[in-house]
Amino acid sequence: MLALLRSQPGSALPPADAGQLAGELTEALHAAGATEVVTVPPAGEPDAATRIREAAGHARDAGEPLLICPDNLVAHPSLLWTLATEPAGRSTVLVMADPAGDLREDRGRIVPAASGAGTARFLGAMCLAPADLPILEKAADRPDLLAALLEDGLVPIATRPRTLRAQQVRTPAELASARKAVAAVDEDAARLRLAVKEQDDFFTTYAVSSWSPLVTKAAARLRLTPTGVTGLSVLFAVAAALAFWQASRPLMILGGILLYLGFVLDCVDGQLARYTRNFDAFGGWLDTMADRAKEYAVYAGLAAGAERMGLPYAWPLAITAIVLQTARHMTDTWYGALHDEAAAHPVQQSGGGVGARLTAASVKAQSQRGSLVYWAKRIVVFPIGERWALMAVLAAVTDGRVALAAVVGFGLLAAAYTLALRSLRALSMRVSVLHTVDTMRHRDDGPLVRLVLSRVGAGAPLPVAALFAVYALATVATFLAADPADRPWLLALAAVPVVLCGFPARNRHGGALDWLVPAALRAAEYLVVVAVGLYGAVPPAVVFLLLFMLALRHYDLTARMEKGAPAGGAGGALLGWDGRVLLLVLAALAGYATAGVAVLAAAVGVAFAVTAIKDWRASRTR
Repeated sequence: MLALLRSQPGSALPPADAGQLAGELTEALHAAGATEVVTVPPAGEPDAATRIREAAGHARDAGEPLLICPDNLVAHPSLLWTLATEPAGRSTVLVMADPAGDLREDRGRIVPAASGAGTARFLGAMCLAPADLPILEKAADRPDLLAALLEDGLVPIATRPRTLRAQQVRTPAELASARKAVAAVDEDAARLRLAVKEQDDFFTTYAVSSWSPLVTKAAARLRLTPTGVTGLSVLFAVAAALAFWQASRPLMILGGILLYLGFVLDCVDGQLARYTRNFDAFGGWLDTMADRAKEYAVYAGLAAGAERMGLPYAWPLAITAIVLQTARHMTDTWYGALHDEAAAHPVQQSGGGVGARLTAASVKAQSQRGSLVYWAKRIVVFPIGERWALMAVLAAVTDGRVALAAVVGFGLLAAAYTLALRSLRALSMRVSVLHTVDTMRHRDDGPLVRLVLSRVGAGAPLPVAALFAVYALATVATFLAADPADRPWLLALAAVPVVLCGFPARNRHGGALDWLVPAALRAAEYLVVVAVGLYGAVPPAVVFLLLFMLALRHYDLTARMEKGAPAGGAGGALLGWDGRVLLLVLAALAGYATAGVAVLAAAVGVAFAVTAIKDWRASRTR
């Protein structure tokens, strides 16, 4: 990695102090991973822009980031290391909180602030990802480099000192004060505390992060890797699921304890990665996939334990929970992407719109961190910490059916709340996001849609996907109310919405609410699986298994996108949602529903495993 040490104009530091500081910064840049440090004259001098362009070109050709630091920065070296090791390899800038600043932090990203709306100030250091280096080459001759980069479309990640210290100095007095501030902070202890997420959920903040840094420190001393800690958390969650399956009171209590400890380790793996700066794309992918697999394994353990106790409706509750939670996660992913797109390409929003007012209220609540309103907004979305805590406590004191019923009930309330507010906000953003990626890949379209139906190009994507989900839900409700065998035509008619959803697959998914299309298709497909299970009297555990495998496939697509992992073979057109739905319907109508569900579960699971292992190995050989 190449680093630039930019000279700053207007410095009143004596040459000896300036030279010493430059030497310290050069050493810190090398410690952050720079193999070469190039000194750049102050902006405006003839050679300055040329050197920046040359360095950017070399870094771009090498496919490496470019680390830029001002020569008057007094800071803990860890901050430059943090800049150079952004987990997903994105561009990042060093900023500090400042109400009078000209920048604004939005979901961890830095964007220009309107007059009087600033929340942050730039501290001169940044690390630009290879993909953003052409923007730097274009803006190299601009005196305010960051402003030029932001104007040309850069949306960097914010790195803030928090408990560490950083300051640009221009006089001997400022230099002495900054050095004193840096020396007063235990850098290692501050780094350990910085490894904890600054804005986390209520349960995680007070019941986990208050002591998990001790575990993180111990894991670092034992030279455990974040992936190794992820593996331990999986073992704890699986052990909890097995304990819930046994359903005796002592084992239910033990299961609750194991589930809590597994969640602690689930937090520690990320903290360890941030503390040691040991990141890789597939490690982040594995963490996300493990989180979902652990939670759904616990659902199965709770349902199996309740069934062992003779309690009815436990498996239906587990099936409802996995369908609901997966659909919710799909909306979380794509709303987050939509929000980032809005930050990257701001548009003129209606100041009187409901969505704009809700967004402003949310920003205000986030600024009141620790207040009752802040925590209420964090809890009402029913995040993973609250879900796991609820399951652990209710399983220990009641039974698996009660725990699952609570997860479903609170999940429904959270889904209604988030869907309503996010939809209103999305309308006020007036941007779209799904069309910016491989749309058919993230829709999980199969050959039938890709090669045949999509060529019609008719219809709007979201309405037909939503109608498919509603039809599938109505079919499930009808089968629950009456004998499914009396209404085979309801199942047969599932082919109609498949065709309708396939027609607009190639159309631009640019509507304000089209980010909901993947979630709608996931919900529709999963509900068809449930309908087939009801129609063919498929054992609920087998239905759950297929839903589990489908969830892994769909999380694979979104996790790779979120964590910046290579797409590889994920999301290939093996059947796709359209082929799977038609296959299941035909198998059920032919009297082979159980066999169809079981075979499809095996096929999806094997395809997922083979693709994941292949891509994992490929990532290790790069």
